[in-house]
Amino acid sequence: MSHNKKRNVGVIYELLVRAVSAYLIENDRERAQQALDIISNYYSRKTELYKEFRLLNALAKSSVKDTSVAAAILSESKNASRRFDAIKLDKEKSNLIREINHILVDEDFYHRRVPDYKAYATIQTLLNYWREGDRSNLSEVVLMETKMIEWLTSEREEVKVEEGVDKNVDTLVVKLMSEKFNTKYDSKLSPDQKDLIKEYVFSIQHDDGVRIASTAIKIQNDVLAEIEKLKKIEKNSIILEKIEVVKKKVKELQLTQIDDSKLAKLMSLTQLINEMRGA
Repeated sequence: MSHNKKRNVGVIYELLVRAVSAYLIENDRERAQQALDIISNYYSRKTELYKEFRLLNALAKSSVKDTSVAAAILSESKNASRRFDAIKLDKEKSNLIREINHILVDEDFYHRRVPDYKAYATIQTLLNYWREGDRSNLSEVVLMETKMIEWLTSEREEVKVEEGVDKNVDTLVVKLMSEKFNTKYDSKLSPDQKDLIKEYVFSIQHDDGVRIASTAIKIQNDVLAEIEKLKKIEKNSIILEKIEVVKKKVKELQLTQIDDSKLAKLMSLTQLINEMRGA
């Protein structure tokens, strides 16, 4: 049984999150959102595809010290793989591939590098063999299971499988956005700025930007309050004149809806607050 990476739910998931990465770096937010929507639709808890993804991901990420424990894990995994609705799973995979091809239209999609690709390939092939039952090649099954026991008992950092996919996507997007703004400003982001980026990404995904808009208004008010404090202690007329100019620009900022450009301004305001408080 040859391995088809397009029907490997673990490989496709990794390719999708890497596609999101590429699109964000290219500032193609529309396609990034399309990729995120595909993940949300096909890797949701209600799908058979998600069930197989959880099983495959658990086998790929788990690490144990005892071969007997590894063998027990394989035994349970074999039983679980046979409880899936194979017909529904196959249909979902076909629909997933079709949407990736027709919606993302990305010639580089299947050519991006996936860490631990061999492990994903071995696991997916083994899952397919297990579902074949008596029709599978017994010698190949034994070989694959031996490889899996070696993989499970190899020395690796143990990672717990998450219950859903949103957190993984969010983590990736936050990392990419941090890198994006870090490159833009050519400086190390402060902890406050990193937190701001994280809140921005989470908010636009989960509440249409309501939370980040509230945070933005608070930052704006904090800056204005610090400016007023600075005015009371500053005696230089030239500096006072410049402070008024800054105050006017800050007050004019419209922060009810936050996008990338406004986030950049918020990051500058956050830095300004820290500098004024440290003065």
